[in-house]
Amino acid sequence: MAVYTHLGAEEMAALIARFDVGTLVSAKGIAEGVSNSNWLLETTGGDGSGARFILTMYEFRIELEDLPYFLSLLDHLAARRCPVPRTIHDREGNLYVTRPGPAGEDKALALIEYLPGVSVSTPTAGQARAVGGELARLHLAAADFPGSRANGMGVAEWQRLAAACGAEGLARINPELAKIVANELPRLAESWPTGLPSGVIHADLFPDNVLMLGDKVTGLIDFYFACNDIIAYDLAVTHVAWCFDKDDTFRPDVSSALIEGYESVRPLNADERAALPLLAEGAAMRFAMSRAWDWLNTPADALVTPKDPMGPARRLGFYKANPGIFA
Repeated sequence: MAVYTHLGAEEMAALIARFDVGTLVSAKGIAEGVSNSNWLLETTGGDGSGARFILTMYEFRIELEDLPYFLSLLDHLAARRCPVPRTIHDREGNLYVTRPGPAGEDKALALIEYLPGVSVSTPTAGQARAVGGELARLHLAAADFPGSRANGMGVAEWQRLAAACGAEGLARINPELAKIVANELPRLAESWPTGLPSGVIHADLFPDNVLMLGDKVTGLIDFYFACNDIIAYDLAVTHVAWCFDKDDTFRPDVSSALIEGYESVRPLNADERAALPLLAEGAAMRFAMSRAWDWLNTPADALVTPKDPMGPARRLGFYKANPGIFA
């Protein structure tokens, strides 16, 4: 996606001068991200040896009051050697800075560390095993993080999005989608587990939110859905995102590797393992609902192509029919 907001060279240089990162050398808009404007920056570095950073301007969907949670979490995890980018504080110690938006509203900008690596489109079993291990390390490292944030994309939000789309809207996308939501969403809401171990979760660990060099994870990024919720749900979200081909064919080798990698660091207890099929169905419903909303509400001339909600809907059906894959 193209950058939403244009920042001139003079303004960009003035913004970067608020951080102790040297003088701005170059700034390139990154054609990624749905809710933010992003730039890859090169500076002379604090010691003159050169450095790279990512500058993010938060355009919508992210509330300013949530930013301290997201950015402090990065600092917390980075200090515990998790492969996440550090937040670069400004010269006064602030996690982010602000500038006026076109309507006079404050827009927040955060500078974060640049990490090497690329996102994979068709992960291997070895890559999935590495991601599983790093996800578990993240959960352990975040156990003493003092912040707390409710999951804004939990069961209540799936229900709200389904109601906002309406049965007719869902049927316009695909008649099968309307049937799946009508049949499965009430069941998931009624049977959603309680009492499982909870903590900080990433909640959106798709392959494009992981940077890799070969089978090594070099970066876990985009923590803007992070929250406090069921820990095993995070593994289920990652399973939905990693363990299927683009045509929604299940990849058992990737599935086994992801879970093995996770349990090599943080073994699941019996209740968590028993709940995984339901948690995976819920994760698939979450993505089906958010994609359905985007499908119906993205303008025809938008620079973003909305993702088909039928992919996660089909994965939900797979989990329901095959709970034994987690045994």
